[in-house]
Amino acid sequence: MDYSFSILILALPLFMFLTLALGGNKMSQKFAGLLGTAGLLTIAVLSYMVAFQYFGMDRVDGIRPALMPYNFEWLSFTDKLTINLGILLDPISVMMLVVITTVSLMVHIYSMGYMHGERGFQRYYAFLSLFTFSMLGLVVATNIFQMYIFWELVGVSSYLLIGFYYTKPSAVSASKKAFIVTRFADLGFLLGILLLSFYTETFSFDQLTADGGFFLTSTSGATFMGCSVAAWAMALIFMGGAGKSAMFPLHIWLPDAMEGPTPVSALIHAATMVVAGVYLVARLFPVYLSVPEVLELITWVGAITALYAAVVACVQSDIKRVLAFSTISQIAFMIVALGVCTSMIPSEGGLGYMASMFHLFTHAMFKALLFLGAGAVIHAVHSNEMSDMGGLRKYLPITHITFLIACLAIAGIPPFSGFFSKDEILAAAFNKSIFWGVWMTVVAAITAFYMFRLYFGIFWGKEAKHEHTPHESPATMTIPLIILAVITCVAGFIPFGEYITSNGEAYHIHLDMTVAITSVVCAVVAILLATWLFAKPNSKPEKMQAALPRLHKWAYNRFYMDNVYQFVTHRIIFAYISRPIAWFDRHIIDGTMDMFATVTNSVAEKIKGFQSGKLQVYVWIYIVGAMILAAAAIYTLCIK
Repeated sequence: MDYSFSILILALPLFMFLTLALGGNKMSQKFAGLLGTAGLLTIAVLSYMVAFQYFGMDRVDGIRPALMPYNFEWLSFTDKLTINLGILLDPISVMMLVVITTVSLMVHIYSMGYMHGERGFQRYYAFLSLFTFSMLGLVVATNIFQMYIFWELVGVSSYLLIGFYYTKPSAVSASKKAFIVTRFADLGFLLGILLLSFYTETFSFDQLTADGGFFLTSTSGATFMGCSVAAWAMALIFMGGAGKSAMFPLHIWLPDAMEGPTPVSALIHAATMVVAGVYLVARLFPVYLSVPEVLELITWVGAITALYAAVVACVQSDIKRVLAFSTISQIAFMIVALGVCTSMIPSEGGLGYMASMFHLFTHAMFKALLFLGAGAVIHAVHSNEMSDMGGLRKYLPITHITFLIACLAIAGIPPFSGFFSKDEILAAAFNKSIFWGVWMTVVAAITAFYMFRLYFGIFWGKEAKHEHTPHESPATMTIPLIILAVITCVAGFIPFGEYITSNGEAYHIHLDMTVAITSVVCAVVAILLATWLFAKPNSKPEKMQAALPRLHKWAYNRFYMDNVYQFVTHRIIFAYISRPIAWFDRHIIDGTMDMFATVTNSVAEKIKGFQSGKLQVYVWIYIVGAMILAAAAIYTLCIK
């Protein structure tokens, strides 16, 4: 089949970015919005064409082969080590094309209403196109260095979108925080790539993942500080993924990133950018399987992050921050699913890979729906705080129903999509050990509790007073909500295992009824508890807070992780490391250079008279010099 048109999936968003960035001020807001949305609609159609064509083709030996319609050499270091640029089409990259373009299209349509009249509207759509281009380039990369290039472009474009309101100090601070934290993590990613390529002499995914033995053979015998080089390389690469996916303790940037426009939160921090770390581990999954100690690390990082973020989400009052910590927790679910894998065969310990990708797909849809629904609520009441909401279901009927569908999905209630994908993750966790199964089931129950706390706080409870009567959003905002809600209702019935598995072979998904019933019962109990506490105005939440004041305070303040970072950076790094280095730089390095300049200037000042331009002075100097040379010659002859 011909996939040559796939290059347009990258070319079009780049063209839209250049067009909107260079000519946006000459366009009206309406035209810029229509142009950006039409461009993204075209890209989405092309992505769906690729998906239907790829998943519709016949398998080869039971496996869908990876295709490279484009792959050309860009840089060459040795005969073996080269950096190529191209397009890789395989099950997970094609699935990501569908996810990115679908959510991005919904965000483009939604933004036409949400961002209407905003200063910098054209610039906003240009940044959206840049981000889409970067993310699409990341998922179709044929090698790890190409992925790293687009990985950094994703970081730059997210920085621009988070800091869109550049006159707002909190937005500027949030964008810098996101940029710095992810750059720190990306340093580990780069070191891991260099370590990996040094021993394997390749950047190519098909060579790295074709045979796990190739990776182990290339790095065999090499150790550092008691660990194999293979483990160090893959742990450093995971560090980059952990930063981008906001895993503990590199999660601190994501809640503050909510300072960007709400549609940006739906695009970047719910469905696309934050799953880049999950996609990275999945892309290198055969390599990670060869270093089980790193997979154990990945499991622990994901499990701790999932529980931490879920607990913090239970007490937040800003609805976007609740969703931010919810995102962190759900991404951690996907990470855990990959970490508990022990095999490339789904039925023999590799179920977590398929479960992770399935949850990535379903989560993208219902979390985008939650963020866009939150945007509709904020648009109606002009506040992010739950204290300014309550009783909004009668004013925002479409937003209310679609938001409820998303809450039921993330809580794992059948028949919504989140139930099916989360059940597979819990089944994979139980297959690994009872400990991990119970841990993740508890986190799933907490998820149901805090999401319905949010739902009741917005749409039920005591109605807050507003300057203007809240009203439903325009069609450009409600249509994406309806589309995402429909997808959330039906996505769980997709036979996902027929398309994406760890070894490429079709796998028929079947529910583990013991796990499913347990998780649903836990979720229902959590929802009933949230209903009892928050559905109607009462004093029960305050009594619970009073009973556990310290836990509530710590959770509300995110267990003071930001304060820890502030202390480490300002009181230790800046005070005891950066300041001495800065003093040495200013006084020793700069002082030495200043001394050279001072001495040079002083000498030049003394001898500049020799170049006065006066002929008689030059003759005088010539004669004196000749006499000195003559005297020296006569003296030398006399000695001899």
